[in-house]
Amino acid sequence: MAELATIARPYAEALFQASSNDLVGAAVWLDALAVIASSNQMQAYAGNPSVTSTQTFEVISSVAESQKVSLPESARNFLRAVIDNGRVSVLPEIVSQFHLLKNAQSGSSDAVVYSAFALDSAALSDLAVTLEKRFHKKLNLKVELQPELIGGIRVVVGDEVLDTSVKARLEQMKVALIS
Repeated sequence: MAELATIARPYAEALFQASSNDLVGAAVWLDALAVIASSNQMQAYAGNPSVTSTQTFEVISSVAESQKVSLPESARNFLRAVIDNGRVSVLPEIVSQFHLLKNAQSGSSDAVVYSAFALDSAALSDLAVTLEKRFHKKLNLKVELQPELIGGIRVVVGDEVLDTSVKARLEQMKVALIS
């Protein structure tokens, strides 16, 4: 994966500098483009040698528009540059590196909270306060449901993991009993 990161870094840095006046807006359309570009069908289409870069651009931009994602001129120019250089497959990594740069500037981090059950807004805000104290930074929480956790949560912030799930506790008990 280091190769993808090496390829993606200049694109992410250039986009970060170019959109410094509206990083939040750029992040919105970038996330949408990453989802579109990460689909297997889009990867196959963009990688087809008989498909031109103009055709690829039209398909991606029309899919974005069908999902109610407005692509400003800067987004269109960025997308054209990525497609013209044959880097559609790298777009998700570009977005990931863009988010790292954005978070570094704001002093925050992205966090994924895996939960066995849906969290209401009050529980999520309480959890955010607790996690920000635990990790000593502002967190941008994203919740994903994982029923196999049975109960509790698993939080991933960068390369740190906080696992308080029932599944993790059962695994710890299993290891202790086998030892």
